[in-house]
Amino acid sequence: MRPNVWTRTLVSVTAVVGLAAGSLATAGTSFAAPDTQPAVSSEVSVLAVNNLGLTSAEAKKVQSWLKQYWGYTGAIDGQLGTNSWKAFQRCLKEYWGYTGSIDGVVGPNTVKALQRLLRNYGYTGAIDGIAGSGTKAAFKRFANA
Repeated sequence: MRPNVWTRTLVSVTAVVGLAAGSLATAGTSFAAPDTQPAVSSEVSVLAVNNLGLTSAEAKKVQSWLKQYWGYTGAIDGQLGTNSWKAFQRCLKEYWGYTGSIDGVVGPNTVKALQRLLRNYGYTGAIDGIAGSGTKAAFKRFANA
């Protein structure tokens, strides 16, 4: 009869330990991964302002030029946003080989056309669509001309 008591005790202790371990594992995962909304959005958005290295004062000069010649109707606020770049793309399309849509996005095609324009302002680098230091320096010269 004694071995039977030990067997039952051992089975009971094993069951209690198993239940406790299972409860702790479940509690740990429920606290580790609460059911909430993610803090970071998975949506991608376009950068709203891209001054390409210009100060606000320099960007205001560009916006004034865009307002005078290329139909820019926004504020002269020193922030080259979508509407500023749409006006600039109209210029680039007319004279500098820009073939993309007038969307205000400063992508590689916009930068390539800008680099063509900036040849007149000391840009000597490749027409590669990358707004590196040479492009930004020539853009500053353009803004201050």
